[in-house]
Amino acid sequence: MAALDLLGRRWTLRVIWELHVDGAPIGFRDLQRRCDDMSSSVLSTRLTELREAGIAAPTSTAAQPAWHLTSLGDDLVTAMGPLLDWSRAWAERR
Repeated sequence: MAALDLLGRRWTLRVIWELHVDGAPIGFRDLQRRCDDMSSSVLSTRLTELREAGIAAPTSTAAQPAWHLTSLGDDLVTAMGPLLDWSRAWAERR
C-alpha cells in the first residue's frame, strides 16, 4: 500500500518517467521543464520522497547536482512494463 500511495501522488509517475527516458542524470531545472514547468516546490517534494524510497538519487556533477533512477527505480520501471502494455491496448479500444 505504501508503494501505491507514493506512485499515486500527483506528478510522481511523470518524474520517474522523465528520469528514465534518457537514462542520463537530469538537473533540477531541466527536469522541471520536462515536467511541463511544474512548481519547484512540488518537484522538490517528489524528489525527496523518491530519494527516501530509494527510487531516485542525486548525483553531483561539477556544474550542478542532477537526479537519476537508482537500480531499484530501474526495477520499478521494468515492473511497470506490463501496465504500459495494458494501457496501450486499452487506449486503442477507446
